[in-house]
Amino acid sequence: MCQKPYLCSLMAYRIPEDTKRAIVEAARIDEVVGEFVSLKKRGANYLGLCPFHQEKTPSFIVSPAKGIFKCFGCGKGGDSVSFLMEHEHFDYVEALRYLARKYNIEIEEQELTPEQVKAANDKESLYQVTAHAAGYFVKNLWESEEGRDVGLSYFRERRFSDAIIRQFQLGYGGQGWDSFTQEALKGGYEKKYLVQSGLTIEKEDTGKMYDRFRGRVIFPIHSLSGRVLGFGGRILVNDKTKAKYVNSPESDIYHKSNVLYAIPFAKREIVAKDMAYMVEGYADVISMHQAGITNVVSSSGTSLTEDQIRLISHFTKNLTLLYDGDPAGIKASLRGIDMVLAKDMNVRVVLLPDGQDPDDFAKAHSTEEILKYLEDNAADFITFKTRLLLDEAGNDPIRRAGLIDNILTSISVIPDEIKRAVYIQECARMLGIAEDDLHHKLNRMFRADFQKRMGKEAAGQPPLAEVPAPAKSEEELHESEAKVWQDTLERELLRLMVNFGRSNTEQTYLDEEGRQEKQLLSVCAYIVMELQQDELSFADPVHNRLFSIFAEHLEREEIPTVESLLLSEDPELRGLVADLASNRFEISKVWECRNIVVRTVQNHGAVLNSAVSKAVLNFKLKTVNDMIGEIAEKIKEEKDENRLMEWIGRKKQLDILKSKLSCMLHRVIC
Repeated sequence: MCQKPYLCSLMAYRIPEDTKRAIVEAARIDEVVGEFVSLKKRGANYLGLCPFHQEKTPSFIVSPAKGIFKCFGCGKGGDSVSFLMEHEHFDYVEALRYLARKYNIEIEEQELTPEQVKAANDKESLYQVTAHAAGYFVKNLWESEEGRDVGLSYFRERRFSDAIIRQFQLGYGGQGWDSFTQEALKGGYEKKYLVQSGLTIEKEDTGKMYDRFRGRVIFPIHSLSGRVLGFGGRILVNDKTKAKYVNSPESDIYHKSNVLYAIPFAKREIVAKDMAYMVEGYADVISMHQAGITNVVSSSGTSLTEDQIRLISHFTKNLTLLYDGDPAGIKASLRGIDMVLAKDMNVRVVLLPDGQDPDDFAKAHSTEEILKYLEDNAADFITFKTRLLLDEAGNDPIRRAGLIDNILTSISVIPDEIKRAVYIQECARMLGIAEDDLHHKLNRMFRADFQKRMGKEAAGQPPLAEVPAPAKSEEELHESEAKVWQDTLERELLRLMVNFGRSNTEQTYLDEEGRQEKQLLSVCAYIVMELQQDELSFADPVHNRLFSIFAEHLEREEIPTVESLLLSEDPELRGLVADLASNRFEISKVWECRNIVVRTVQNHGAVLNSAVSKAVLNFKLKTVNDMIGEIAEKIKEEKDENRLMEWIGRKKQLDILKSKLSCMLHRVIC
């Protein structure tokens, strides 16, 4: 392993196969996925809401026995490595390193050649730069005289304990114009990554560089897995010419709309309490955590985004917003809450007393007092919003009419009909309006929204995104159906090889004379033999790659397992294997005990023989039919009489073969 930071940022390594295997075998899929998704036990598997697409009914299954996950909604699947690559946007090596750290496995990496080093990932370089910067700021805070006198003193004045300062990796930037930049350059970090990460600002006209976070206390912003993505910096002097806070700009690794401050420190407690508290600033989060309320996150001063809401919804459906009583701030934040309601989340609001912000409130009360206040003063969002707007409208009839539209707009986005009805009932009581009138008004809003989406308000033209696609011709439909059938046949063969490749199967096959023979072979060997002797291949390139792996292993008299296939560095291949190895439903233990599936279990060998035969024969029959179709077209177009007779003869041979395959397939099905 390299010792200098610049080598770590620029060089890549190859992880030996035995180390990969040890990492993958140690990684428990339910533990890895469970850090990012709230999972519930369901038989031998775990079930949760898919983190890769929006869904209300869980279709995301994690199988500890097979070491894989599979979403039956969006189709994504794989092992622990695939999950981290998809969810955290790691590359293959990053995901393995993450798992190695998690399970305390030492990686003795093999250094790559200089040519391979040049292909090092820019994203990893940015991660390395931000990680180095976080360490620099922390060291500067604790070990430099300026850091202790200015930065550490500030944090302690805010009554942050040393333990919480270290936990959140708080730091200090230093007053020098380019102290960090020069230190990083001397350490071997490239200028382009310092600039891309936003840590260094370069003037276009002079090329002069200076530190973005000079003279500021530093709040690192972490990903869900705990990697540093960017920073927030607070100035400590009263200078109206400078912004109180500056943040890292958008980069390949930092997108503020996707990030929640403190999410890696809060996620476990959010799941345990089935509740997330949302505050505004960095100090609010830190003080609440220090007070023992650790299911607290922040949107870091930005309005809530759909990505942030989706991130919270992976852990809980219950969100409570803490406000300090500032009417302008509350009204500004209300605009984004409709998005939360639209995701079928339960939103509550707590107004803190005497205009205190969460930072002040947490420092002034014990953990028990804070929890009691939050419990006693939480109001559901619709009720809170109605009260707030009523107070603002007073007795002005025009403003009251406007607030009704405002409140109904929020109610209209709630997917659950029963929730909508309850809120209509409560709002009718608070506003002194008949329920029927509110229902009629809400229905008119639904109709108007529907007409708008259908484009009736745009000169009778549907919105561009909703313009219907042109109808497909009969030929295009036939090609599409044929492609789906081809894909289905290929996947069925591969599914049998992945799940039952080592099992023996007694099969009937045609010899060179066309006679039927029986032979006992493994499922894997039989399928490979049958396809290779007829020089058949798959249309899908990923399917072909997987089939080739089985064929190569058979040449060495080996049959690959699911576990060994999931060690592949090919993400498409790993996803395919996980998909083929996944079953959405599992047989109930009660059914097994009552012998409801005894017939299937007792005849497992016969069922497998039939399934393998059917899959091979269907694939061959599809290939023969395709060949017959191609020759039929050639017969129509052929002008040369000799060639025409050859094509006709070839078609007759294929027709005979088709008849034999159909006959054999019929007997298998029967």
